[in-house]
Amino acid sequence: MQTHRDPHSPQASRHGPAAPRCRALLVALLVATTLTACRDEPRQALGTLEYDRISLPAPAAERIVAIAVREGEQVRQGQTLLNLEAVRTRSANDAAQAQAQRQREVLDELEAGPRDEDIAQVQAQLAAAQAQARDARAYYDRLRPLGARQLVAAADVDRARAAADSADAQSRQAQAALSELRHGTRREQLAQGESAVRAADAQARVQQETLAKLSVVAPRAGRIDSLPFKLGDQAPVGAPLAILLVGAAPYARVYVPEPIRANVRVGQAARVYLDGRDGPLIGRVRMIRNEAGFTPYYALIGKDAARLSYLAEVELTGKDAEQLPAGLPVRVEFE
Repeated sequence: MQTHRDPHSPQASRHGPAAPRCRALLVALLVATTLTACRDEPRQALGTLEYDRISLPAPAAERIVAIAVREGEQVRQGQTLLNLEAVRTRSANDAAQAQAQRQREVLDELEAGPRDEDIAQVQAQLAAAQAQARDARAYYDRLRPLGARQLVAAADVDRARAAADSADAQSRQAQAALSELRHGTRREQLAQGESAVRAADAQARVQQETLAKLSVVAPRAGRIDSLPFKLGDQAPVGAPLAILLVGAAPYARVYVPEPIRANVRVGQAARVYLDGRDGPLIGRVRMIRNEAGFTPYYALIGKDAARLSYLAEVELTGKDAEQLPAGLPVRVEFE
């Protein structure tokens, strides 16, 4: 017995010739929707609002004796932020200044040359040495004939000759010392004295600068972001005593994903969105890195390359961004 199927039954609709066409239309619709969504999706990057930060390091390992500001306070350029104890540094500065003064006086002495009294003293020493040399030589001259006639021991004659030679040498030494004083200071000695003065003055300036830096002042107008140490703490050399946030307005620090990196350039306009704020802020790309901030490209293959991100900074150009705090999450869309 032959069975006839109803063409309007569910089985006929699922297996009939219209089913492939429906599936093709559905796939085409999904593809078109996906392509439209990809084409209309804005080129965006995520990040946070940031300010330029200035760190003020400790110039010396001294105790904090005064803190004049609070975290979050707005400060002006040149305003005193905190003070360090200056006892040891002031003593080191005084010692360096005294050493520099001593070297300058030594140089003055070299430039002035020997005094007349020094020359007269050496002349007297020369006269005494010459007189002693003449006496020793005369004694040897008297003893030598006696030695030849064997009336005195040969050892006595030898000692007399050695004494005469030694006296002559001392006389020549005194004569050389007198000549040195009369010729004055050598130019090499003057150059050494000048170098010693410059080195001492440089060391004194270093100590004086360190002493001045014990009163920590703001190099620019800004806001106190943090004071890592408290009153009475002794920070090590180079540790940050205060951190300032400077700049008229914050900027957006974002990470640009690899698929849109080729279309982002310096000077490009951008819109910056913040949660809880109606409408975007207008910005401009002021910097974008050429190297990825995360995994290097040579360690990735295939679709993993899309995970690369490039650090960028977007400068906010509107005045309504001047009072925004740092750290807020932002979303940046590039035009």
